[in-house]
Amino acid sequence: MLIGLCQNFKVYLVDVVGFGKSDLPEHPLSSDDFGNFLKEFLEKLNIVNPILIGHSNGGRCIINAVGRGIVNAKRIVLIDSAGLKPKRTLKYYLKVGFFKTGKVVLNLLPNTKSIKKFKEKLRNNVGSSDYQASANVLKETMKIILNEDCTNLLPNIKVPTLLIWGSLDRATPIKDAKKMEQLIPDCGLVEYPNSTHFSYLENINNCNLVLNEFLKNEKVNK
Repeated sequence: MLIGLCQNFKVYLVDVVGFGKSDLPEHPLSSDDFGNFLKEFLEKLNIVNPILIGHSNGGRCIINAVGRGIVNAKRIVLIDSAGLKPKRTLKYYLKVGFFKTGKVVLNLLPNTKSIKKFKEKLRNNVGSSDYQASANVLKETMKIILNEDCTNLLPNIKVPTLLIWGSLDRATPIKDAKKMEQLIPDCGLVEYPNSTHFSYLENINNCNLVLNEFLKNEKVNK
């Protein structure tokens, strides 16, 4: 996807604070912190009215910054984007309740090797693989941002917006995309059947064609 974009645009691939090769934050972050990071990044490099493309939490950063009016964009592409607070099921709350109860009971027992192993198994049954692999400060960050909802910011996004989504995405379900499409004034949705949270990778050739069409009037000399 980047190769196709680089032919017509100057492209910046951003590792937001705490992710990729960037440093870990000193304290847990909120959605506003991520939006502020994007604002400061653009200001630092003197980038004005960019085209913003974000996947998952990258999309959340864009929604927050543009929706709050601290960043002006020319166009936006949100790919399997986070930003809407997930609707928790009874199964989820039972799972979390079981973990918390089990944790209390296990803390009363001797901290043996087998008990430690069982505690880890309990934790793995509750959190996602991304969550389990994260440093503690990022785990706390995920707890914060997953309980924040950017729905009220969506109508504030006035620029042309493209949504690219996998119909089988379980991390950010397709119903989120359809809600975003309704609330963002100038918005269209491309849905890939049988695709997951990484729909752009699973449909890379078609995704390049879609992006090229959406951005055809914005091409610039690098």
